[in-house]
Amino acid sequence: MALVQDQLFTRIKNRVGKAIADFDLISEGDRIAVAVSGGKDSYALLHILETLRRRAPVRYELVAVNIDSGYRGFRADIIEEHLKEHGFTYHMEKTTHYDIISEKRRPNSSYCSICARLKRGTLYGLAQELGCNKLALGHHMDDFIETLLLNQFFVGSLKAMSPSMLADNGVTTVIRPLVYVQEQEIIPFSRNNRFPVVCCCCPVCGKADLQRKRMKELLAGLERENPVVKKSLLKALSNVHPRHLLDRGLTRK
Repeated sequence: MALVQDQLFTRIKNRVGKAIADFDLISEGDRIAVAVSGGKDSYALLHILETLRRRAPVRYELVAVNIDSGYRGFRADIIEEHLKEHGFTYHMEKTTHYDIISEKRRPNSSYCSICARLKRGTLYGLAQELGCNKLALGHHMDDFIETLLLNQFFVGSLKAMSPSMLADNGVTTVIRPLVYVQEQEIIPFSRNNRFPVVCCCCPVCGKADLQRKRMKELLAGLERENPVVKKSLLKALSNVHPRHLLDRGLTRK
């Protein structure tokens, strides 16, 4: 089944292509594990990377990887059917993450943080097992900006995400090709192509991460006054002036 190739498709494809070029995300011979959660973002990433792969001047391979955390009711079968139907090379990994979270999580602590750490560790391990030197994640522009604001407001740190970075294991390079794509573009793109979005079935799905929800609301309000506020904030991440910051570890020129 081919993607709906309208103006939205072209815009997203071009922005992913620009990110790949700007940050040197993909090189000749790369084998890339693409984390596919069953959400709109990871489906969009996988399909756009495959579209680009077919016409790319360099050769690279994709392997779709899904992590089943063991949450009751999670429909991994729907994701697998989609991957199979579209001819992707894929790997489905069943884990006991939910049992680990239930046992180790401290009272009133976040499900999301411990779940994310477990998934990330599993993804790094699988990338190596599958012979992949890179791991592609579906974080989009809004994720970058919200993370920037969250760290400033609640952590006291000036950081966000990186389009490309070496993972803690020192082996896998994590890439985020959707850095220039807004969530408001991915939503209709997913609907147009009827991606079979699957709920993670986490016990706190829809209730967790209230701080990130507040950042979304803040940005929505600012965007009504300044339609380019997100692009401006993203640009700020690549327009850093160290001598105007307070970190004594930075070299001042």
